[in-house]
Amino acid sequence: MAQLESGVIRARVEQDWQRIVDVLNRKIALRSISAHGITADHMKRSAEFVAEQMREVGVDAKVVQSHNPDGTPGAWEVIGSRIVDADAPTVLLYAHHDVQPVPDAAAWHTDPFVGTEIDGRLYGRGAADDGGGIAIHSGALKALGDDLGVNVKIFIEGEEEMGSPSFIPFIEDHRDEFDADVIIVADSGNWSADIPSLTTSLRGNTDMDVTVKVLEHPVHSGQYGGPILDANTLAAMLITSMYNENGDLAVPGVAAEEPIGGLQRDLDETTVREDSGTVPGYRLAGTGSLASRMWTKPSVTVIGFDAHPVEGSFNVISPETTFRLSLRTAPNQRPEEAQEALATFLKDHAPFGAEVSVKLGENGMGWAMDPTAVATKDALEAMEEAFGTAPINKGEGGSIPFIPELQRIFPKAQVLVTGPEDPKANAHSPNESISLPGLKNNVITEALLLNKLAK
Repeated sequence: MAQLESGVIRARVEQDWQRIVDVLNRKIALRSISAHGITADHMKRSAEFVAEQMREVGVDAKVVQSHNPDGTPGAWEVIGSRIVDADAPTVLLYAHHDVQPVPDAAAWHTDPFVGTEIDGRLYGRGAADDGGGIAIHSGALKALGDDLGVNVKIFIEGEEEMGSPSFIPFIEDHRDEFDADVIIVADSGNWSADIPSLTTSLRGNTDMDVTVKVLEHPVHSGQYGGPILDANTLAAMLITSMYNENGDLAVPGVAAEEPIGGLQRDLDETTVREDSGTVPGYRLAGTGSLASRMWTKPSVTVIGFDAHPVEGSFNVISPETTFRLSLRTAPNQRPEEAQEALATFLKDHAPFGAEVSVKLGENGMGWAMDPTAVATKDALEAMEEAFGTAPINKGEGGSIPFIPELQRIFPKAQVLVTGPEDPKANAHSPNESISLPGLKNNVITEALLLNKLAK
């Protein structure tokens, strides 16, 4: 089958553009919040909508309910395929149809569940993460139409925002529907709306609950304060002991890496400050490139802390407290190894002999791209053709633990991590949005890539 010219693909995407945007608007309106129940009817409706969109672009798609490791009902998943030639390469296209909750709609400038276009960006919950990924797959398959030269399989997941608890059992039950030569995961992003990126790495993740105990019961702060420090203060001391004077995490056994494949361009500090909203006087922690600090070095975040609220507080020394740590690990370090190293460190550094106990949580492995893979080279070429500028490869500080699991189960598959986001996307946050020109170029990129993989 002759390969399509890039101009033909671009023209087809232009002709189909209104449909692509309409699909994304309708997806936003579905309120596909998996935190409100992955087995609920609203998530089934979301899956059915996506399956219908995939059928409209030639995929034999269906909705299947997964099951959790304990056998209980799991998420509503969309799977399907389009087989054009038994001898052609097979590509698995991944995205997820569930979205994050909206805790405070008042923090949004627009209705979070009505797609609203402002200055070339479409605002709405799930516009980027990961409605944009669904739109990319739909647009690319429509653009290729009868000229599709690869076999396509799809998996649109329904519980990614909940940690994918039924992911592995589902794959094990549907191995034939996942087996592929190339896997494209459209759940990441680009350097900017105008500069494409192939994601080179993802950090792993692990978490733990740490309890610091100093007393058997509360006591009056005026009577005992001084020689007895409250558990919250001791917990703060313990937390700060993880860092050196520069703000680098300094826990023996928790590894750090440099950017995978080398650093093409460091992140711009001004942009990072603006996008993250740091206060003016804050000095960014850590040493080395900003890219390494955000992509491949480990980081720890206190994501929960059991302390009495300010309102209603009184003069008492807190006897114990618990806080939760989220540890992002270097892409190639086993998370359980880092988890154990951090737990040991915390217990060994109990301030003033307080009791420190640790309850270990879940682990997710990081991932590093194979820069020598044929699919990697094809993807980089497709990006440059579509965007009109050379890509700048980038890592991601976040985690997608199922990617290394896919590679474990299908070791011969080449994995590409792409996606619709950019630094202004605000995924998981108020005013989530997607660049519409960037989305169009992403659709063109994937169509060009599928075209190249056909050879």
